[in-house]
Amino acid sequence: MKVGRREFLAMPAFLAASPTGARVEFLRTAFQDYRYRAPYKFGGKEVDRVTLLSVWCRLRSRSGKRADGFAAMPLGNVWSFAAQAIPYDTTLAAMKALALKIARLAGDYPEYAHPLDINQELLPEYLKAAAETSEEMRLHEPIPKLCTLVTASPVDAALHDAFGRLHRRNSFTVCGSDFVRYDLSHYLNGDFRGEYLDQYIQPRATPRIRMYHSVGESDALTAADVHQPIGDGLPETLADWIPYNGVTAIKIELNGNDLAWDVERVAAIDRVTVAAEGARGVREWIYSLDFNGRCPDVQYLLDFEHALKGQAPAAFDRVQYIEQPTARDLASNRENTMFEAAKLRPVVIDESLTGLDALLLAREMGYTGAALKACKGQSETLLMAAATQKYKMFRCVQDLTCPGAALVHSVGIAARVPGVSALEANAREYVPVASRGWEKRFPGIFDVRDGFLYTAGLDGPGLCTST
Repeated sequence: MKVGRREFLAMPAFLAASPTGARVEFLRTAFQDYRYRAPYKFGGKEVDRVTLLSVWCRLRSRSGKRADGFAAMPLGNVWSFAAQAIPYDTTLAAMKALALKIARLAGDYPEYAHPLDINQELLPEYLKAAAETSEEMRLHEPIPKLCTLVTASPVDAALHDAFGRLHRRNSFTVCGSDFVRYDLSHYLNGDFRGEYLDQYIQPRATPRIRMYHSVGESDALTAADVHQPIGDGLPETLADWIPYNGVTAIKIELNGNDLAWDVERVAAIDRVTVAAEGARGVREWIYSLDFNGRCPDVQYLLDFEHALKGQAPAAFDRVQYIEQPTARDLASNRENTMFEAAKLRPVVIDESLTGLDALLLAREMGYTGAALKACKGQSETLLMAAATQKYKMFRCVQDLTCPGAALVHSVGIAARVPGVSALEANAREYVPVASRGWEKRFPGIFDVRDGFLYTAGLDGPGLCTST
């Protein structure tokens, strides 16, 4: 699919002239493949590799000033295109084909605009490109909106990075009325009339963010669980990772269709953690629980919560929140309301969060929080960050096994959105090779020793992702 500047100019325009807007001069992409040092099992599937989509762009102002931008994001096809009947290689090929179409659409965008407006106008075209790709490849299931957001996310982030660099400002500080033409009601709804994103974003990055260490469904807890040692010098068990990184927050991937296993898995992790933290003299730590939408219904979640509270009450007390327990399609599963479950612990949407409509529906169904992710796009994530604050919802930031520039971007979001206390960052566990070189630029992010990610350097121009 090729849409040129002439076709864009023929489209109905909603953009008014913006004196600070910028125009895309060029945009290019590349793919890099990496193997995991150990497989990561979540949602019932093991992932042992990743393909990164890297994006470079250049923006030009009306005065002729230019700035380059860069971003990268894993094409997390297992997570974002979770089609049971479509092989891994096929969903990955679909995302690659879609990425090239999205890159052409963004590269051909003719207006001088803010990245928020570029994304706003192009998202319907991205979704059309996804539908066309599904038809061209004769996919058994169409590419979902979540997958389209993930595929477009590094394009959107690269534009934000370049826009901030163009104005010699951090990208999180160029979203107020002095840079953005429209207030938030244009992007969200009337509840935000007269408001701008800078009202919902901290002017400077929080100095440090607690790091969530992920424990996959098949990850070893102790040496007794290691059957084939990796032998690369990094920890291979939870018991060893805790002192190695000073872990005080643990994300636990659960099955969702085996209640006894899920309860015992949390209890076992708690036993290992109690011993490891005790040896370090640490008394406080937290857990998050992720079912990846696999619970058959909300009753399973309620049964799990009560069973865990009965079997391992101390472990239950350490749970900070529960992530996406039931099916992603909320509209088709309205009976799975979370009111009772959320009384015990915050219940947040993740895979379901693809826009304001989904967030509002989740609120109606009793969800009390939302997981923000760089892989859904800088524009979309900032808008959802504003919405969760407006509607007084719990906020957390999760990653997509983000290495390198993707993790820098993710940390930037966590450090700028008020109320975020911790951030998942698991590429160091599964694919550290993809972050090689970044530890020299941001040692506080890539060399974790006390369980925290330090944000020194993240107040620079753009998203601080440019290489």
